[in-house]
Amino acid sequence: MSATEPTRRPPGTASRSRWLVRREHRPDAAVDLYCFAHAGGSPGEYARWSDDLPGVQVWAVQLPGRAVRRSEPSFTRMKPLVEAVVAAVAFDRPFAFFGHSLGGLVAFEVARALRDLGRRQPERLFVSSSPPPPLSARRATMHTLPDAELAAEMERRWGPLPDEVRSNPELLKLVLDYTRSDFELFGTYEYVPGEPLDLPVSVFAGTEERHTVRFEDWRDHTRGPVAVQFLPGGHFYLRQERRELLRRVHAALAEDTPALGPVQH
Repeated sequence: MSATEPTRRPPGTASRSRWLVRREHRPDAAVDLYCFAHAGGSPGEYARWSDDLPGVQVWAVQLPGRAVRRSEPSFTRMKPLVEAVVAAVAFDRPFAFFGHSLGGLVAFEVARALRDLGRRQPERLFVSSSPPPPLSARRATMHTLPDAELAAEMERRWGPLPDEVRSNPELLKLVLDYTRSDFELFGTYEYVPGEPLDLPVSVFAGTEERHTVRFEDWRDHTRGPVAVQFLPGGHFYLRQERRELLRRVHAALAEDTPALGPVQH
């Protein structure tokens, strides 16, 4: 079962490799892009973005409770998760954050924690289909549903689970456990007001979400410029519009890091 705060190594000794997944090793990349997945998301989906982001070292953040970390208890509270990330990852060269949905809130809080610790800040924060804090007190309580109801609700919202998951009780239980923990992480998140960040924020969302969330309110959380952009689709627009999204991400990264240069077509 999930735990609120897994046992962790002391700050500075956590293993970077446990937390980060990459597809290609690019030691000479001009900028690192750390990707924080949506609730129940797989880091592999984001690691594959390196194919469309030349010159960028793409890192997908891998949380406990899934994949090679399936034996570790998942986080269900934001503060200990953020503390674990900043203890594990050095962020020692130019970098940016991308977070989708729940991942956007995690990326935002990690950026704030780094700032409060006097550490290097992201060149830019990309938030995708992510509601700006503070969140409504009336949030979904999907994490309280029994397994069968949770699986049914996930399929109602986001489509059928893969056959290999549905047909394997052990794998289905694993997926439901870490997804439940992610939903609890979202459902219990409480924003603590603080000074705005000092960095540009790019906000992306699907056109079907345009009137469901006040994405423009991300402007309250930075003194830097904020650009809100919509691409065709719903909450997972980034799958059908991957190429265009990553073209825009690369262009923004090149604007912040001139050494990256433009995409070569």
